[in-house]
Amino acid sequence: MPPAWRLALITLAAAAVAAVTASLGFWQLDRAAQKQRLFDAIAKQQALAPWHNADVAAQVPAAGQALSEPASQALLHRPVQLQGRWLADETLYLDNRQMQGRVGFYVLTPLQLAPPHEGKVIVVQRGWAPRNFLDRTALPPVQTPEGLVSLQGRLEAPPTRLMELEPGAAASADPDGQQSRIRQNADIAAWTRQSRLPLLSLTVLQTGAAGEGLQRDWPAINAGVEKHYGYAFQWFGLCVLVVLLYVWFQLVRPRLPVRRRSAAQ
Repeated sequence: MPPAWRLALITLAAAAVAAVTASLGFWQLDRAAQKQRLFDAIAKQQALAPWHNADVAAQVPAAGQALSEPASQALLHRPVQLQGRWLADETLYLDNRQMQGRVGFYVLTPLQLAPPHEGKVIVVQRGWAPRNFLDRTALPPVQTPEGLVSLQGRLEAPPTRLMELEPGAAASADPDGQQSRIRQNADIAAWTRQSRLPLLSLTVLQTGAAGEGLQRDWPAINAGVEKHYGYAFQWFGLCVLVVLLYVWFQLVRPRLPVRRRSAAQ
């Protein structure tokens, strides 16, 4: 192959690799910026004044109603301070949920808002409790106070769904015809139909100190931009390496012998 063609092919390959790695680096920076904006929006939402019963009853749609993107942004992560009565008989225990590396249950109990908003019920993610691995059907000793209670938390979507072996509503429960309170997932719309409770579409993630047999060390929301910055550094580093290797082997090194001979003469 003629030297000119060889140089052209090497130049084209180096330029292509440099362009691809540089674009991947900028893409990672863009992903970091997106996540930072999302994190900033969540932090701003969490810093708002808390809503009370009247606000939640008026603003949060009923289960099964579509939640638009603007409405979701306005509602999610909003602090709340609520008063109501626990509907203890409707408590569900979501299995295979972790907290601080331990496997157990997320305990969900509907809260009927105090009058005059008793026609609204919202599911509260009350906390995490360990499970009994010797008896997988045993429920943890969780205390549910009677009468009027007050709690603080923030509005969140229902807990993340885990993979189920079977599709359909029945798969959300243990294979005992949904007689158990232990479930793999909680579908708020299905819960509404089964319980006939006027549930709202969002849940409350209860915060505060541990109590009632529950831990509340919920994972902190993190922007996670460090990972993308690290990837961007790697891609930009590879881009610079390709350029330096090309300059050295194709431009600098071939001229070194000529310069040495010229100096010797």
